[in-house]
Amino acid sequence: MVRSLSELDPNFALAYAYLGIAFTSIGEPGTAAEYSRRAYDLRERTSEPEKYFISATFLKEVTGNMINAEQACQLWIQAYPRSEMPHNYLSGAIYPVMGEHEKVIEQASEAIRLKSDSPVSYAFLMLGYIAQNRFDEAKAAYGQALERKLYSRFFVVALYQIAFLQNDVAGMVQQIEKSAGHPAIQDTLLANEADTAAYSGRLRKSREFSQQAIGSAERAGEKETAASYTAMSAVREALFGNAEEARRRATLARQYSAGVDVQYGSALALAYAGNDRQAQSLMDELGKRLPEATIVLFNYLPTIRAKLAIHRGNASGAIESLKAAEPYDLGTTTYSSYSWNSMYPVYVRGEAYLAAHQASEAAAEFQKILGHSGIVVNEPIGALAHLQLGRAYAMQGDAAKAKAAYQDFLTLWKDADPDIPILKEAKAEYGRLQ
Repeated sequence: MVRSLSELDPNFALAYAYLGIAFTSIGEPGTAAEYSRRAYDLRERTSEPEKYFISATFLKEVTGNMINAEQACQLWIQAYPRSEMPHNYLSGAIYPVMGEHEKVIEQASEAIRLKSDSPVSYAFLMLGYIAQNRFDEAKAAYGQALERKLYSRFFVVALYQIAFLQNDVAGMVQQIEKSAGHPAIQDTLLANEADTAAYSGRLRKSREFSQQAIGSAERAGEKETAASYTAMSAVREALFGNAEEARRRATLARQYSAGVDVQYGSALALAYAGNDRQAQSLMDELGKRLPEATIVLFNYLPTIRAKLAIHRGNASGAIESLKAAEPYDLGTTTYSSYSWNSMYPVYVRGEAYLAAHQASEAAAEFQKILGHSGIVVNEPIGALAHLQLGRAYAMQGDAAKAKAAYQDFLTLWKDADPDIPILKEAKAEYGRLQ
């Protein structure tokens, strides 16, 4: 409907702004930025409330400057205190990236108070509670939405996350079944299934789900989303030690899209796979393209720089690079609505401390990941943090804690594919502890 309005009136600024949000929500931030920029160029033709909306979306979708976007929303609230929209934008698009999950809850709650029949407000409230490991409250928010007979496709994602975090296999299956036949959500749930399979080391199964997610996105015309799933799978392969396959997938992802998340995911995979020069080139390009973007400046660039510094034997330089990321460590950091790379700065910082032989500091970083399961959810680093914690304890000389951490990882990967390089390393290391 919104797209048809913009086609009927090519100068309908508000329609372009809504299209920008719609394309972000389905994982197409590149297209979203184009529409948001178009809306901004036409903003003088709009009302004052619409100008605030268009300015906020421009700052978030086009420049990526979350601090300025937050300020724009606060001005919007001051001017129109009875509007729920700025509260929704803060809770769904801005504060999650900044890692301000308590503010997510506050703003989503205020949006519901102002307009109780807006389904997306309940979805953002659920995701805010999940990020703080408050799963019962997330379920209660969903119950409130059901009472009002509201529906948002984000409910399915949130319920899948809760089911995963509570080891509820039947609950995850239920959400997968709900997504069947709904292209707008099916590929996201299939990508989640790929993450879940990889989380327990079932890499072959993960590859199958990734391919299904990519196919589903392609059929829906979501080119950038499909490329993002390919980049995600490349990161997974690299983390697990399959460098050649990681390189292949990273190359394939970039052939389909030059999106921000695609480029970062490819660079991260290449950095872990040992292609330092190529990873650096991708990030230099991204830095030039988005010089103001909060995610790029305080997450993507520091993470890649740190990983490359570790490769050069400069662990102290890696730790220094990641200081910029600390205020945003808990951010759900992607340009699209599907967060798949949260807390990677924390993970790489832990690796840097290991490389610097600062075991207690390394252990604290990996514990931070394990303590924020509602943010990491089913990302591969959520599982690998157990192994890295074992390595940190072993470095400290604490054999008992090291064994326990290794056992946690090996139990989690009890049904893992046996040929995964990092699993072989883990078993060998654990054997030396005996």
